[in-house]
Amino acid sequence: MRRGKSVDYIRNPQLIETESFKIIQEIIDQEFPEYVFSSPKEEKIIKRVIHTSADFDYLKNLVFSNDVISELEKFFLTGNGTIFTDTTMALSGINKRFLDKLGIRYECYIADPKVAEQAKNKGMTRSMAGIERAATITGPKLFVIGNAPTAIYKLLELYKQGELDTVAVIGAPVGFVGAAESKEALFESDVPAIVARGRKGGSNVAAAIINAMLYQLVERDD
Repeated sequence: MRRGKSVDYIRNPQLIETESFKIIQEIIDQEFPEYVFSSPKEEKIIKRVIHTSADFDYLKNLVFSNDVISELEKFFLTGNGTIFTDTTMALSGINKRFLDKLGIRYECYIADPKVAEQAKNKGMTRSMAGIERAATITGPKLFVIGNAPTAIYKLLELYKQGELDTVAVIGAPVGFVGAAESKEALFESDVPAIVARGRKGGSNVAAAIINAMLYQLVERDD
């Protein structure tokens, strides 16, 4: 039986992450030498999304509107709000230990039987019904949308009607039907938002944005 040579590789997860971010900066320096981040806080968010996706298109695709970072900082540091995600994948990717430290609650209604029944009765997606359910919850709200364009459309509809208030929205649905259009509508609204413009995005990208904010506000011990 032929045995290959042993391969030396980094085993420590923190060292792997540190090296990854070093490589990301080297690639930016080499391939995008004229690129300048708008602020250190935006830089950390964009780089974490690139780290998650290995996609440097987010240097231009990920945009920030209506003083969203300040609004997010107030939301997290006040510690009296709820994050609503449109998928269990987005929620599972967010560092809930940090949310617990900050006193932030978190919900995803996509698998809730009552929400599913409401969606069926109204002829809408479960993501839309989940937004309607979230609108009834008291307290500050942050919406993290990584999959469903219909969730963004419903959110903006209720917001314009004065039936829903939100601190900010992370808009990162991925796909070909309504994804780019819904995110553009969000970006053009007066809702504070971080938006992955175009077709790209996903629940992993949405979660990475939240984690990037959390890691700037809570000391990491991992």
